[in-house]
Amino acid sequence: MQAIRSLFVPKWSSDVCLEGKTAIITGANTGIGKETAKDLASRGVRVILACRDMAKGEQACRDIMREVKGAKVVARQLDLADTKSICQFAENIYNTEKALHYLINNAGVAICPYAVTVDGYEMQFGVNHLGHFFLTFLLLDLLKHSAPSRIINVSSAAHAMGKIQFDDLSGEKDYHPVRAYAQSKLANVLFTRELAKRTEVLGVMAYSVDPGMVNTEITRHIRRPLVDIFKTFGSLIKTPAEGAYTINYCVVTPENQLLTGGYYKDCSISKSCRAGQDDGTALKLWAVSCHLLGIRWR
Repeated sequence: MQAIRSLFVPKWSSDVCLEGKTAIITGANTGIGKETAKDLASRGVRVILACRDMAKGEQACRDIMREVKGAKVVARQLDLADTKSICQFAENIYNTEKALHYLINNAGVAICPYAVTVDGYEMQFGVNHLGHFFLTFLLLDLLKHSAPSRIINVSSAAHAMGKIQFDDLSGEKDYHPVRAYAQSKLANVLFTRELAKRTEVLGVMAYSVDPGMVNTEITRHIRRPLVDIFKTFGSLIKTPAEGAYTINYCVVTPENQLLTGGYYKDCSISKSCRAGQDDGTALKLWAVSCHLLGIRWR
């Protein structure tokens, strides 16, 4: 079984040191985000864990400091379902940080019952896409100031099932949890594609990542028959540490070996689905996102 598993879960490691760098990771109190924070802390990075639940965020910091000697980690409160919280988080970062080299947009909700954010957006689209879109917009000046810097948006293979429902982004007409999740993950890929075009000249690169099928808390809303699939193929599902490999790969790999705007999985460049390569849809999503958030981002 281990030999078969190695075909699906390739190993990766790197001894690159990133002393003096600073990273923000959303949703870093558990799962892939926490493992990414641990890896970066072991490389000397100052890591800011952006978490909705501060008690869990502070516990994650204690866990990492116990496991990584000399780890420089701190938790900061961030609720991606509330634009006011996002603004407050960004203001705090500008008040406390002189540089930001890596923004890792990892937090997410998956396949949940219909709900809306504080600002009235459908929850999965609001958190997974709009929240990170707005956070990136607010932090871009610091990323530019710290260039070369990188933005990593964590997507999913589920993006291939997605379609941007421009006529029903609120999900009020016909909500389906899987369809809404796939839409939000496609939005991550399209956002990365359009973002890269605008920020490469500024020295800020952008990558989207498919971490693979990972056993994390994000799957808590999954019901049958998907839960039965997880049980059947449990030995082939990645651990959170393995799920973090490709994120870390996009952090440590030399810039000239990566393609900004690219889609990465299993620590190598890959191809997103056709919808994820649609520049027209990416541009429209950008404009609609700006309109919904009430911002001007040229």
